[in-house]
Amino acid sequence: MDQGPEGRADARGDEPEARSAAGWRERAEVDPPVAAWWPELTSCRWAGRWLMLQADLGRSPRTVDAYARALVDYLRFCERVSLNVAAVGRGEIAAYVRDLRERPARRGANVVAIGTGAGLANATLQLRITVVRLFYDFLVEEGVRDRNPVRRGRHGSTPGRGGEQGLIARYSRLPWIPTDEQWRALLTVATGESLRNRLMLALAYDAALRREELCLLATDDLDPAHRTLRVRAETTKTRRGRVVPYSAAAGQLLAGYLAHRRQVTLARGALLVSESARNRGEPISPWTWSKVVRSIALRAEVPAFSTHTLRHLCLTDLARSGWELHQIATFAGHQSTDTTLQYIHLSGRDLADRLQSAMTQIHAQRIAQIAQALS
Repeated sequence: MDQGPEGRADARGDEPEARSAAGWRERAEVDPPVAAWWPELTSCRWAGRWLMLQADLGRSPRTVDAYARALVDYLRFCERVSLNVAAVGRGEIAAYVRDLRERPARRGANVVAIGTGAGLANATLQLRITVVRLFYDFLVEEGVRDRNPVRRGRHGSTPGRGGEQGLIARYSRLPWIPTDEQWRALLTVATGESLRNRLMLALAYDAALRREELCLLATDDLDPAHRTLRVRAETTKTRRGRVVPYSAAAGQLLAGYLAHRRQVTLARGALLVSESARNRGEPISPWTWSKVVRSIALRAEVPAFSTHTLRHLCLTDLARSGWELHQIATFAGHQSTDTTLQYIHLSGRDLADRLQSAMTQIHAQRIAQIAQALS
């Protein structure tokens, strides 16, 4: 496993994700270490047990961390309005939903999320309520409560009919991708980046890699002879491994970077390493990569560009080029083709099939642009 910065003496050195999960089990127990992270967890003895259960069930450290933050938010609300967590009813849950909807954004009261009209994005609202519902499912299973106060949405036999809406309506927004002009501006700025950063940009687009998948690539995951790389299941969001190709342009960048990497470290393991004096030779973290991409986005005056944009762009280009739904899903490592459908809709292929023949070269042209700008 390959996530998480924390370690434990009984965890294998090549399994940082296992070490992080082990660390979460230590933090989840209601004892003094928890207070240093989230003191609110000590106010509810079931909260730590539930989070420990999630870690033991193999949830990724990021998932457990997101669950913890959402649960702490709910516990803070209960403490603020003097509620007994184990005895709340639907009325109190509705009050919490109203509180979420009325909260201002952290960037200022005048900033509202598109789709909700509130300071919190729809995805954040959904996550908060889902975590509360799962927590109360646990309390029901443990015999603390008779029923769950959080209403669960239900789907009817016909989409949009006969179903029961959940507490918060769900909005599905299509992913953002840059225009051709914005893409050229991004590539222009990227030409001034280090060899490692240019390689990361190329691989992120070529293989439609998520941020963690990219940062957790290992030297053993490469197959230069066939110009493919292996995305290990333990590094992915859906726990589905895959083998994906990369372009000749990325191959040239990779060859140059491997020669450069030997000057930084001779150790096997992480492919993409830090070159700073403080962490020289250590694996690059997802947060460092996010900062790099954010810097490029701001200098190119394309602030919406993020680490995930390259994945969205690649999959959209594949849809435009005529790839079938199941092929894109396999390439992306999607667990469900429902997720893949958004790229079909975004590409407009379902509405403009007659234009498909004119778009077959988009993917190749994009790779040629990368080769010219980053090589």
